[in-house]
Amino acid sequence: MIIDITSVLNGSKNNMSFSFEGNPTKEDIAGSDLLDLKDLKISGTLKRPANDLYDFDMNISGTMVLPCAITLKPVDYPFKVKVSDDLNEILDEIGIKLENRLDIFPIVWENVLMEIPSRVVSPDAKDYKPKGDGWRLITDDDKVENNALSGLKDILEKKV
Repeated sequence: MIIDITSVLNGSKNNMSFSFEGNPTKEDIAGSDLLDLKDLKISGTLKRPANDLYDFDMNISGTMVLPCAITLKPVDYPFKVKVSDDLNEILDEIGIKLENRLDIFPIVWENVLMEIPSRVVSPDAKDYKPKGDGWRLITDDDKVENNALSGLKDILEKKV
């Protein structure tokens, strides 16, 4: 996702537009909570309103594939994010130097990572109550008495 910004940097143009569509590779998303990232669409503009000032606007949309918090099955999670800031500040935050060619993938990736929800639940897992032979999932709504301590309760009641 490299854009040539030479014409804006040297002042021959005051603004430029860019757009990309595609999917990152498995290596690009490795190490994140994402199972996949698909239908990624990026569009934006770079403007130079004054010397050494570059306004950067970008829209990112796509679909994150995340594991369901209950069943661990893949769940599609559509997202949209808008990035709008001074390009120099954005590049300083992620440690990239402003040059004639700009790889916007680190900017895109940082903003995608910030949009990952803490948990997603598949619509078909809402009523899912896992249980097995001799066990069951206890939720906050279930009232459970700790049998190991119930004997202490009897002893305390006798002393009172």
